[in-house]
Amino acid sequence: MSTHSYQARLHWNGSTAAGIRSYSRDHTAVAAPATARVDLSADPAFRGNPDRLNPEQLVVMAASSCQMLSFLGAAARARVDVLAYDDEATSRLDLTAEPVRLSAIHLHVTVQVAAGTDETTVQQLAAQAHHECYIANSLSVPVEVTTTVVPR
Repeated sequence: MSTHSYQARLHWNGSTAAGIRSYSRDHTAVAAPATARVDLSADPAFRGNPDRLNPEQLVVMAASSCQMLSFLGAAARARVDVLAYDDEATSRLDLTAEPVRLSAIHLHVTVQVAAGTDETTVQQLAAQAHHECYIANSLSVPVEVTTTVVPR
């Protein structure tokens, strides 16, 4: 079995000399072989730039994307015709937890499938995808998936 390695490069510059309330939270990241730069910041509640993604959003997005990719792969292997996939992924920062952390990540998935597709099969594929999702398996917070099947 081959090893898959991942690397990201992050860059920030500025000055923290003026104290905790003054430095810029804006930074950039790239992850080869992709060439797109991601502009990041802190959550606006923590003096971040609201026009940039923050790390908490990236975690929720990663869980959502991994579930989708795992599901589409499972559906393709099972020859189930998926026509569209949408997810409204949510989580909250639990300020009462020690240490502070994201609470459960909720994935609210809507899958459009070809007319005549068995809904039970689609739900089984969604459960299989959740079991196989590398990101969900790597997180210490639960990832909960609700899948709605819509024939088209």
